[in-house]
Order: sequence, then C-alpha cells, then structure tokens
Amino acid sequence: MSKSLAAPVPVFKLYGETGAWPTPDLIHCESIPERSKLHGWEIKPHRHSDLVQLLYVQAGQATLKVEDEVNLVDSPSLQVVPALSVHTFKFSADTQGHVLSLALPLAHQLGALLGSPVLTTAVCYPVGAERAYLDTLFSALAQEYNQQQSGRDAMLQSLITILSIWLSRRKQALSSSDTLQVDRGRDYLQVFIKTLELRFREHLPIDHYAATLGIGNAHLNALCRRLAGQSALQMINQRLLLEAKRDLVYTSMTIAEVSDNLGFSDPAYFSRFFKRCTGQSPKQFRVQR
Repeated sequence: MSKSLAAPVPVFKLYGETGAWPTPDLIHCESIPERSKLHGWEIKPHRHSDLVQLLYVQAGQATLKVEDEVNLVDSPSLQVVPALSVHTFKFSADTQGHVLSLALPLAHQLGALLGSPVLTTAVCYPVGAERAYLDTLFSALAQEYNQQQSGRDAMLQSLITILSIWLSRRKQALSSSDTLQVDRGRDYLQVFIKTLELRFREHLPIDHYAATLGIGNAHLNALCRRLAGQSALQMINQRLLLEAKRDLVYTSMTIAEVSDNLGFSDPAYFSRFFKRCTGQSPKQFRVQR
C-alpha cells in the first residue's frame, strides 16, 4: 500500500485569509481572543510568505510552536514569528494579548534602521518586570490602529519603532545564540524577497532574480510556490500593487505620477495592471478609500 503525500502547509496573509493584504497599511493589529476563539483557541499549522508577526501573550497559558521550537507560556511573553516560518498556536480560553502583523517592507525598514535582524529570528522573549511598559505600548498601538485620527500613519510607525528597539535591546540582554535553522530553499527565498524590496520598481525579469541567486527560473518559481504559495511573478506584482495602493491612499500624486513612481512606462498600462489585480481602476480605488 503506497503512502499518501502529506498535505502542504497552507500559506496565509493573515489567519485563515489567502487574499491580498487587506489594507494599504503596512500593519494589522488585533487581540488574541478576537481571532483565536473563532477557531476553538487553536491556530492550525500555517506560514506567512510576506509578513512578520509579533504575538504578545499578556495573560493565560499558550503553546507556541514555530518550526521545531516549542514554548510553553504561562507568564507574559512576546513571540517573534518571522516570515516563512511554519507555526501553530494553542491558547487557554482565558488568554489575553495582541497579535501585531507587519508587512515585509516595514519589517525590512525596521531591520535597516536598527541594524539588527531581530525580526528574522524566531524567539520567545519573557517580558518579566517590563510588563507594564509593554502593556501600555500595545494598548497605544491597538487604540491608534482602530482610530482614524490625523497623523495616524506616523504615530503607528513611531510606536512600532519603539517596540522594535525594545526587542533589539532584549535580544542583546539575553545574548541568545539560538537561531532558527532554515533549509537552503528558504535562504534563497529570503534573498529574493530582500532583492525584490530594493528593486521592484525596475520591473526586472524573473531570470535576473534567479541569476542573482545562482539558480534557474524554474527553481525560483518552485521555491516561491512551495514556501510562499505564489509564483515569483505574482510576488513581484503584489509588491508593486501594495506600493500603488499606498501612493493612491496616502499621497496626492496623480495617476500618471504614481505610474511613473512605480516604473511603469505608460499610465494606461499601469491602470490596466491595477484593474487586473484589484478589479478596480486606480481612480475608483482612490475614491472608495
């Protein structure tokens, strides 16, 4: 009797969601009970190809598994879940806390700012005596995220930067040498994503990215589909689309200026690209938002 193949680990944008990043914001913030109680307080194994998550358990008990590392949490702790990491969570019904999701462009910006790869390593940090500080910080993040006040984007960026600095300092204090072991395929994909972040406006062909990695187009596409759940071209298009949405929502640039800023040779081509990906023209998207 032949063995059946194991089901592939699903790739989600957020818990249980496979659609595009839901807003032009580079973050998503919600409470642990808000999502987890809908799933019986257990989040099944999955991975995220284009976001990093920070899970802050304030109260209750939790089993947090990221790849092969399992942490049994019964005191305030902050778990970093890097992009591409397979993870699963189980919570007691009295668990309280927050889940903060950061789109990779923002995670890369923070890493460059701090000169630290603190968001690329799966670590569970005990909070200890700094609970009151983190409680206040996450409360401010949740409040700012759920309101639409002037300066919201700048305030969120500032609060997330503070949180990243806390993580960086905590990592240094613990002097942790444990690193997540990744297979060669994930190494390739991480480099591809970082290169894409730097050069997505250049509309480079897939074979350019593959050649940079020293692998073939088919190999790169296979890695993207296996680990990120989409082709290399889809990942390139999603990055362009995210930036287009942000330009349309947060700037006063004309459609032609947005097109030029993203490296499109013609505004009409940009509009066709945007509508093909979203079902709306850039103008319709801007008016709706």
